[in-house]
Amino acid sequence: MPELPEAETIVRGLRTTIVGERIRRVEVLHTDILRQPKLIFSKRVRLRIINGIERRGKNVLLVLNEGWVIKVNLGMTGRLLPFSRPPRSAERPAHSAVRLRFLSGALLVFDDTRRFGSMEALTSAEWNERSNLMGPEPLGSTYQVSHLLDGLQRSSSPIRSWLLDQKRIAGVGNIYANEALYLADIHPQRQSRSVTKNEAKALYRSLRSVLRDAIKAGGTTIQDYRNTDGDKGEYAGQLSVYGREGKPCYRCNSGVQRIVFSNRSAFYCPSCQPRRRNK
Repeated sequence: MPELPEAETIVRGLRTTIVGERIRRVEVLHTDILRQPKLIFSKRVRLRIINGIERRGKNVLLVLNEGWVIKVNLGMTGRLLPFSRPPRSAERPAHSAVRLRFLSGALLVFDDTRRFGSMEALTSAEWNERSNLMGPEPLGSTYQVSHLLDGLQRSSSPIRSWLLDQKRIAGVGNIYANEALYLADIHPQRQSRSVTKNEAKALYRSLRSVLRDAIKAGGTTIQDYRNTDGDKGEYAGQLSVYGREGKPCYRCNSGVQRIVFSNRSAFYCPSCQPRRRNK
């Protein structure tokens, strides 16, 4: 599933292609992508101008004039593909769900193979209400290690599960949670409240570093993710533990292990990330 770095990469790509475009027509090929009736969605966005592209957590936001926002969640396999002109047959996305056609002749296609993604047109007030339910942005200028430590100390859930909770911190998914915990030497099943102040500092640094490096690499493609140019993210080659079960740890040569809890795989080094914290 696309996480913060993938959503940020897509946002940056869209800013150079569709900002300033006016939506002429909406074509909904699969209504299950929409979180509201097709007629309401179309009425809310038709003839509006895309004034900007933003990101909140894993969501891409098309900011329209007159206080409207199109919230896009990419789900597991969603892609946002801009075209400067109608694509030829060979260029057409195979799983188009929604098309936004612009007055200029350009268009934006939401393509989603498994259709777990979603689109929704919201007022600014409606969006702000949704946004306020989400946790802070881990790369935000106001997010400090004290915020992370305070949140962890209030929870008994496993630290990996805490990092995946979008109400606690926005945009972090399984790939980058695993990588950050490895770099901070914290076992993924450790109780959140057991993390010490020094460990929280290490996790804060590693989480921000991993996310920034992944953004620089254009995100991580394990299978489906592509950026707005249709290219794969290149961070997969920099992963330390995620998807490396049985392979040697880069630091100690122990075999990377995989465990499953909360219906998600976690990858870790048993030597670098012991289950019990050293006293």
